[in-house]
Amino acid sequence: MRSSNKRSRNKNNRNRPNSVGNVVNRVFDSSGPEGKVRGTPQQIIDKYNQLARDAQLSNDRVNAENFQQHAEHYMRMLSEAQREQDARREQQERENRDRQAQRDAERPQRQEQDNNNNNAAQPVQDQADAPQPDVIDSSDNNSDSGLVETPEAKAEEKPKRPRAPRKPRKKPEPKAEQPAADQAAPDAAE
Repeated sequence: MRSSNKRSRNKNNRNRPNSVGNVVNRVFDSSGPEGKVRGTPQQIIDKYNQLARDAQLSNDRVNAENFQQHAEHYMRMLSEAQREQDARREQQERENRDRQAQRDAERPQRQEQDNNNNNAAQPVQDQADAPQPDVIDSSDNNSDSGLVETPEAKAEEKPKRPRAPRKPRKKPEPKAEQPAADQAAPDAAE
């Protein structure tokens, strides 16, 4: 069963904003009095201006005016597209300047926060410069100094035994050649 709503299937009925930004490089097919002219707006303008000059040279004022009107149409399209591009570019530049001004205004605040963070960390550096207590002599094992024994300290207490040199491996002795059964048999026979 077919849907009665054909408009929903038509892709051309979409609500799109009129995108003029691509007009400068877009290729158009212009149906003029001399047939189709294809190209970018600037190319079409040049072609219609050339056709208008040719019509004037042949004293055809009607066709010359017609070609000039076609060229003027594309010239208006092109100038409108360029005006919109310039406005868009100016808007972007204005937004970039505003963002940069905002960053510049926030920079002193960030530097002040960084300085505050550095000042908060400074007492730790002052403590490092403070005099340190004397080192406790831990050579007396019987005294309870309150320090925890570490594996490194235990390793220092036990002197390491020197390692015994490795014994060389014994090389297997070459096997003595045994006489073949053929040689042993004749001796037994004699």
